[in-house]
Amino acid sequence: MSITEDQARKVAHLARIAVDDAALPALARELNGILHFMEQLNEVDVDGVEPMTGVTPMRLKRRQDVVTAGGMADRILSNAPDTREGFFAVPKVVE
Repeated sequence: MSITEDQARKVAHLARIAVDDAALPALARELNGILHFMEQLNEVDVDGVEPMTGVTPMRLKRRQDVVTAGGMADRILSNAPDTREGFFAVPKVVE
């Protein structure tokens, strides 16, 4: 698969990136390089390879999913810069 300059222009537009017409050939070459690398990755045989979270074997840390009584609203709200009637107060963002 090969990316043309017109396709590179469309990708830049969709990504909301301003690209000069003079830079389109270089962008197309870079995108072609990325696609070529992805094609190489598709050739790798991964049958029988277990998914992993990192390069060192480890288990993800787990904790018990328990319901607590809560009752800490005053302590939590003490960190807020502005509170009203027991809730966080935030600036109005929609007129």
